[in-house]
Amino acid sequence: MRAIYVIPVVIVLIATILSSIFIVDERKRALVLQFGAVQQVKTDPGLGFKIPFIQEVVYYEDRILGLPTTPVEVTMLDDRRLVVDAFARWRIVDLVAFREAVGVGGEETALRRLEGIVNPAIQEVLGSVNSARVLSEDRTALMNQIRDIARRQALALGIDVIDVRLTRTDLPEQNLAATFARMRAEREREAADEIARGGEAAQRVRASADRTVVELTSDARRQAEVIRGEADAERNRIFAEAFGADPEFFAFTRSLTAYERAMQPGNSSIVMQPDSLFFEYLRSDTAPAPAAPAQPAVPAPATPVPAP
Repeated sequence: MRAIYVIPVVIVLIATILSSIFIVDERKRALVLQFGAVQQVKTDPGLGFKIPFIQEVVYYEDRILGLPTTPVEVTMLDDRRLVVDAFARWRIVDLVAFREAVGVGGEETALRRLEGIVNPAIQEVLGSVNSARVLSEDRTALMNQIRDIARRQALALGIDVIDVRLTRTDLPEQNLAATFARMRAEREREAADEIARGGEAAQRVRASADRTVVELTSDARRQAEVIRGEADAERNRIFAEAFGADPEFFAFTRSLTAYERAMQPGNSSIVMQPDSLFFEYLRSDTAPAPAAPAQPAVPAPATPVPAP
């Protein structure tokens, strides 16, 4: 009969002992509450003890947590509007203050409270500068200012804001079309300017090339006329020396040339007497002796005319 009573007692004792023991993971920290009031703070990992059935244990993250904020529209100092969202990293540093601030909501309530701190800090900092500074690559100083403001206000929640980063800075949807049209007009204007400058440069190159062609052609013509004149003078000199050495040969070759030209097909008809002097070399083997030896006329050397 005793065994019937002992076994339940043992079970109750074991359950009581087990309910008085709790384990804190190395990634967590714990608060021991009694009727909602904090009785014990457990920050080290390992076993902990509490009063069973009276006290309860609430666990909180000891790791760094993230907060992606909702997009917020900010008016810059130059009246330009931007849609900005950020990402904050935070950590619970004071469990008692955190519990008193967020109550039973825990981390979810803390995220909403923290977002209500970060977004106004973004509007405060970014609203005091020009949009060019926000859109530039070097905006670390602005993010540090937002972090410092959020950190001071979040300390009341037992939270330490470690870092705040701007993840997106875009124009509002209603301004995107107008901004795109303005950017397109600016690019088209720049393209037109480049085309005009290119056309002007092409005209200068073309005019220079045309001038060079005229100069080279004129110089080539001038040199050709000089060479032709010198060649004609040399030819006339050779002819004069050759014909002057043998006047009879000169008369003979000149007659043969005349025969060749006169007897070409298609020429006009020539009517003359058979005993004409023109056919003298065709009637006899030798030419009649001239009445008086005549010196052949030496043509004057051609004078080269320079090209204009």
